[in-house]
Amino acid sequence: MPEMIFRVRWPDGKETDCYSPSLVIRDHFQPGEDYPIHEFLEKADIALTEASERVRVRYGFPCSRALGQLHAIRQAGAPFLNLSDAQVRILSFGF
Repeated sequence: MPEMIFRVRWPDGKETDCYSPSLVIRDHFQPGEDYPIHEFLEKADIALTEASERVRVRYGFPCSRALGQLHAIRQAGAPFLNLSDAQVRILSFGF
């Protein structure tokens, strides 16, 4: 199963590499695009849950690394939830 790394820039300028066990991230995000924090978190939840489910279908168990990444994204995004103009930028996809 192809895995990928997607790099994001948080509203405070910090950049983070995020893991997905599947290329499904490309169905939800575009490099160079900005997403309001709430939309980014919602899309990340959908995409990483779907990626984990693909692993479960193929191997019989969910991807704990994808679910751990989702948890880390939620934690990293939490400080920005009350900022009405907070945006997350998808910088790149890597393989």
